[in-house]
Amino acid sequence: MNKKILLLVCLLVLTSGVVGAKETNTDADGTPAKTVEPMNFESSGSVTIGGKSIEYTATAGTLVMKNEKDEPIAEFGYTAYVSKGKDKAKRPILFAYNGGPGSASMWLHMGILGPVRTVVEDLDFTSTGPFRRVNNEYSVLDRADLVMIDPVGTGFSRPAGDTKGEVFWGVDQDIASVSDFIARYVTDNGRWQSPKYLLGESYGGIRSGGVAYYLLEKHSITLNGVILVSPYMDFSAGNAGIKIDLPQVNYFSTFAATAWYHETLAERPDDFQQFLREAEDFAANEYAPLLYKGNRASKEERARVLAGMERFTGISAEYWDKANLRVNEAHFAKELLRERGKIVGRIDSRYTGDSIKPIAEGVSYDPYFPAVGPAFIATFNDYYREQLGVKTDRQYITSGDLWRKWDARHEQPGTGFHGKLPVANTAVDLNYAMIQNPKMRVLVQQGYFDLACPYGATQYFLDHMDLPAELSDNITTEYYPAGHMMYVHPDSMQKFSRTLAEFIR
Repeated sequence: MNKKILLLVCLLVLTSGVVGAKETNTDADGTPAKTVEPMNFESSGSVTIGGKSIEYTATAGTLVMKNEKDEPIAEFGYTAYVSKGKDKAKRPILFAYNGGPGSASMWLHMGILGPVRTVVEDLDFTSTGPFRRVNNEYSVLDRADLVMIDPVGTGFSRPAGDTKGEVFWGVDQDIASVSDFIARYVTDNGRWQSPKYLLGESYGGIRSGGVAYYLLEKHSITLNGVILVSPYMDFSAGNAGIKIDLPQVNYFSTFAATAWYHETLAERPDDFQQFLREAEDFAANEYAPLLYKGNRASKEERARVLAGMERFTGISAEYWDKANLRVNEAHFAKELLRERGKIVGRIDSRYTGDSIKPIAEGVSYDPYFPAVGPAFIATFNDYYREQLGVKTDRQYITSGDLWRKWDARHEQPGTGFHGKLPVANTAVDLNYAMIQNPKMRVLVQQGYFDLACPYGATQYFLDHMDLPAELSDNITTEYYPAGHMMYVHPDSMQKFSRTLAEFIR
């Protein structure tokens, strides 16, 4: 064969082989490839906290997770920041994630924990560029190394090989996969000796309760602490409008807090905390008993409670009566400022936006997300791809809407029930983990103006933790005059950082 032709043939074969493996991920016979290559982008950086510069190595990419047959089942995305020159055995490490289910870790990453943070104007619409990111003086990196986790279906994480997404998309499936990732990271990076912490926001609460127990039971990994940020822990206690009266009671104090903030009350006291204590007392001792009685309640009892509901929320007794004393957060967000042509936010009820479809009974959007979302997404993608050097055309999925296909069932420890319960309450799992690891501490950080995970539901799960008295002292609770992501509020951001720094030791 002519040497030039031979060279051309060889080049074509080599080129087509590289392109085929990269683009189609197939073996030579055309079947799906069983090998999946991890992404790994490493860089160096520094962050200044309290006037001190902290040097770190950043690793962004994926780990390839495998099953017991050594077959790839997932590309699991993460971003790790490891301080340079520290003793790994003594240096704490914090594993953190957001919730959803289906939310990537971008919000915590760029909002409070990572070395840079997104700049937003609290209560304003930071919706047009140029967007800014700055050195994050409130980062946790002065106290701990950090691993931001993106569960499968978020960020760059996705099923691999022949594995379907349903293997990961459920309460127990998610707990197992995140726990297995943590155990794998600990092994790969020599962190078995390190003090270990979890931080989960929102649905990350349900995840953290389960992961704390799963890590202990399945991997013999104990945690020094668990941080629950605006946690969703108990389905039955935290979902208004599902024909269960308990969450109606738990939501009421946040309804009242929101009404106080927006000055919809006929008589608005100056003392916010005293007002909340009165609203909580009303909810527990007047509202809840009436709901429990149902149709057995007298007209006089009903009228007395309806008057109280108007007094604490600014929404008319007539409206509450037509709603049979029960509304969900979407109805409340629409009704509270209806006469002003405004709606309030679900994630942070301090935020307002113009109403769409003024006569509708529910909101068409949450004004919080268009107010802060564009800035977070733009600055994260720019930071991730330009500063951390993550070079891929793959989309970073900030919200996978996995809740639409989520398996809500949970195999709760200690019930004696055969199989899974239809809905989850992983406060029970956390309870088991705390008893078996009595030195593990828990920090709860909660905003007053959170209509997604109201502080009443958080207080309810804490009040019902079945712990010995001495272990109850292991739980610390901090409240903030902000919403679900309290760290967008400047004063709360500072308090959040101080509290977290004091907790990690």
